[in-house]
Amino acid sequence: MELRQIQYFMEAAKLEHVTEASYALHVSQSAVSRQIFKLEAELGVDLFVHEGRKVKLTPIGRQFLQHMEQMMKVIEQAQQEINEYLDPERGTVRIGFPSSLAANLVPTVVSAFRRRYPEVHFQLQHGSYRELLDWVGGGVMNLAMIGPVPQGEAQVTGEALFRENFKVLLPAGHRLADRDSVGLDDLREDVFVLFPKGFILREIVVDACDKMGFQPKVSFEGDDLDAIKGLVAAGLGLTLLPEIALGEHIPSTIVSLPMMEPQVTRDVGVIIPANRELAPTEKLFCDFLKETLPSSYGA
Repeated sequence: MELRQIQYFMEAAKLEHVTEASYALHVSQSAVSRQIFKLEAELGVDLFVHEGRKVKLTPIGRQFLQHMEQMMKVIEQAQQEINEYLDPERGTVRIGFPSSLAANLVPTVVSAFRRRYPEVHFQLQHGSYRELLDWVGGGVMNLAMIGPVPQGEAQVTGEALFRENFKVLLPAGHRLADRDSVGLDDLREDVFVLFPKGFILREIVVDACDKMGFQPKVSFEGDDLDAIKGLVAAGLGLTLLPEIALGEHIPSTIVSLPMMEPQVTRDVGVIIPANRELAPTEKLFCDFLKETLPSSYGA
């Protein structure tokens, strides 16, 4: 079984027409037909049913196609890895990140990296905190920016790069809106707008309140940063969010103040697989993060 035979078979299966497959492959129709015939003879089964000039996959042909698609993905990945080893500055970085880093941090570091390595390509994937851990641990991707950096996860290795402060977002008419900063204990009797249970940003806020001896009174929940800010702007509660997640544009109906006594923080960093090596281009980007983020965002 030759790679050329597999390629011709897959193109004919996709187009359901041998002649159109030959046009797409820039070879003669007889060449496509001959290679498919050799493949069927070697396998001992019919992969196609011929309907005039068109072809349809047989049941075993459909199963064979699924396996060949998986095989071609492995071959393409292997070719990509080889190309990266030959020239890491022209490879691909696939990286995951949470919504709280999407508006500011990720675009900034990707843009800075591309200025240094303009030929590198990126595949960016947004995911929840748990999804990022599962993707990196399970082999879907090898690299994710994350906050907070997890501890005790067997499948991933995390490294904190800087510590980020949370800010309190108050409706403009709030009694504390004219202060320079706010203590967490000052918010004991207020109502909060938070992410739903299971979201890491909610857990950070709830844990901080618990250490101060109270549970936040949650009036509304939202799983989107803009929705939460909108609820605060409407005067329906206050919230605590990481500073980077706020972005540059905060409505005039919201007041953003530093948190004091105690400060609420999270460590932001990167996770990689515990038992797999990074591809050269991914390692190049990971080293770039470790070089630039502490100095750019660290206290």
